Formats: sequence, C-alpha cells, structure tokens
Amino acid sequence: MNQPQARRESLTTIAREWGRIGCIGFGGPPAHIALLRALCVVKRQWLSAQEFEDGVATTNLLPGPASTQLAIYCAWRLRGARGAVVGGVCFIVPGLIVILALSALFLASHPPRWAVGAAGGAGAAVPAVALAAAIGLAPASWRRAGTGRAARLRWAGYLIAGGAAAALVGPFLVLVLAGCGLTELLVTRRPWRRAAPGPPPALLPLLAATAVPAGGLLSVAWVAVKVGALSYGGGFVIIPLMQRDAVHTYHWMTSAQFLSAVALGQITPGPVVQTVAVVGYAAAGIGGGLLASLVAFTPSFVFVLAGGPRFDQLRRNQAIQAFLSGAGPAAIGAIAGATVPLALALAHLWQLAVLTLAAAWLIALRRGVVSALVGAAALGVVAALAGAPAG
Repeated sequence: MNQPQARRESLTTIAREWGRIGCIGFGGPPAHIALLRALCVVKRQWLSAQEFEDGVATTNLLPGPASTQLAIYCAWRLRGARGAVVGGVCFIVPGLIVILALSALFLASHPPRWAVGAAGGAGAAVPAVALAAAIGLAPASWRRAGTGRAARLRWAGYLIAGGAAAALVGPFLVLVLAGCGLTELLVTRRPWRRAAPGPPPALLPLLAATAVPAGGLLSVAWVAVKVGALSYGGGFVIIPLMQRDAVHTYHWMTSAQFLSAVALGQITPGPVVQTVAVVGYAAAGIGGGLLASLVAFTPSFVFVLAGGPRFDQLRRNQAIQAFLSGAGPAAIGAIAGATVPLALALAHLWQLAVLTLAAAWLIALRRGVVSALVGAAALGVVAALAGAPAG
C-alpha cells in the first residue's frame, strides 16, 4: 500500500460521511465494513476494490478493533494524518455519546423498573452472542490452518487452550494467547535457526499486558489499554479480562451490570469495543467513560498512522502470520469460553429462558445480533413489569 494520494476530499466531507456511518453502524464489524465499502469503493470510488480488501486484510492482522482501524485507514488514504484523525473521531463519537447516555440510565442508583428489566433481558442474551461470534469466526480460521494433520491438531489445541483460559483463569488469558502464538511461531518458523529478531510486533502488546496495574483512574486506563491492544478476533476476546477487572478486582459493577454493559456495546452504533466506556462510567462517571474510550482507541490511531505506509510489509511478514495462526484460534476459543462466566452471572430463571431463545435465534436460525438483543430486552421489560425479579 502506498502513501495517501493527493488531497482528494475535504475534511468536512470526511467528517460528514464517517460521522454518518458512526450513527447508523448498528451490527458491529460486518455492518461497518459493508458501509465503508459502499461509500469508498462503490459510491465515491475513492479506493479500488483491491485496495479496500487489502485494508480489511491488514487491519485484521492488528490488535484492537479492526473495523475502527479500517475506518481510520480509509480516511488516511484520502487526507493523510488529519483525515485519519477526523474520520476516526467522527466514526467513534456518535456511539460513545449514545452509550454514555444509556450508561447513565442503566447504571443509575435507582433506575426505572422497565430499564432494569431491559438490561436483565439483553444481558441474558450476551452469552449466546459470544458463542455465535465464536462459531462465525471458526471456519475461516480452520481453513487458514491448512490441510495438514499436525497443523489442524495444533489449531484444535490452541482453540481448547483459549476456551479453558477464558472459562477458568480469566486473568491469565493474555499469557495463553501469547503462548499459543509463540508455540506456532516456534513450530513453523523455527527462529532459532536464524539470528533472533525479537518477538513479532503483534506480540508486544501481549507482553506489555503482564505489567502490574496501578489504582484509581490509572486502573480505568489500564483496563482500556488491554481492550485496545488485545482484542484480537473482535471485542469479545477481551471480555473475560474486562469482567475480571470490572467485577472482581476493582468492584466497579456487579456481574449483572457487566452483562448489561456488553449488551449496550452490541446494540449501540459504532465499535463494539465501546463496552469499555460503560466500565469506565461505572468506575468514575462521565470522566471515567471518556478516559476509557480515549485510551482504548488511541492504539488504533497509532497503528494506522505509524504503520499505514508499511501495511504491505506487515501482510508479508511470515513471523507475524505464524504468530497469528496460533493466537487466532486461541482467541476464538476465548470468545467461546467467555460464555461460561457470562452465563454464570445470570441470576434469575427467566433469564435462562431468554438465553435459550437467544441461542436459538442466533445459532439455529442464524439471525442478527441487534435483533436478538432488542428482542431479549423487550422480554426483560415484560418480565419486570409482570413482577419477576430483574435486578
């Protein structure tokens, strides 16, 4: 990929178009990619189809929210660094405003009963959403492993390791992801036969995440750093760590409130990683939510602005490809494994019924996430107004 071409569009146009996608981008990364492609390739022809697909492939190699990085990258191609910042901010901010407003409602000291019910219903569907996400990601990862028996056995081992870590030892998930990536790197690339080049760039955020976090607002920032730097394979990868920090380590929110936070991240427009803003709000109000979002999305801007001119090299780097061949299935396993602590957080029998319906809707019928969560929230409102326990 080359440097951005001559200035072709005004910052005003970028702000308007990327802001529009940020407002209507319900449905997570698939919806964001489709909207960006329709704008940049089909309607405006700012990028060729090949350029856009290369951008999709490369941003999926990076840690952090891939669809956000793709939005930043497309704007970077039009107006360089300024375009990237304007486009990225306008893509992120609409969803941030909505999710902070909803956080103020759902996390209030005495929210309306219907709101408690809606939160309980949507939260009950979250484990099914996580499982459906893992099922959706698995086929492409399986094909990437190739046809060799040994490679496929390793793939299955990484998947199981990630799932077990997310279900049983959430705080050590980072080390498991790193270990699976390194194992595949050592097996397939055999770096000891050459001069040691150091860990692949994709591993550096994982190694950094083993540091000891501080307290107060620094803890909010630390959780956000992990969200922004470690969400390989989608925002659900980081849920076990975020749940451990928000519920068990810092006690910012209850398990039920955390489920509501994940649901809000799914049903609001824009990046799913906005869930971290709800966690930040629970910790320190509006300021905490803004800080969490700022810290979580900063790595995405840094990766694109610093690495954009070298995206071609990144895609061809065999060490990074090998590392991700191990870390990728482990991340998918972690998404599936996250369903265990999420399901255990459900407190009422009616929520199990909602979870069952959501699983049937998403997995058996293969319907959309937003409709599943909205329907689950509606069932929660009915249950709450009928007198069922909701909090």
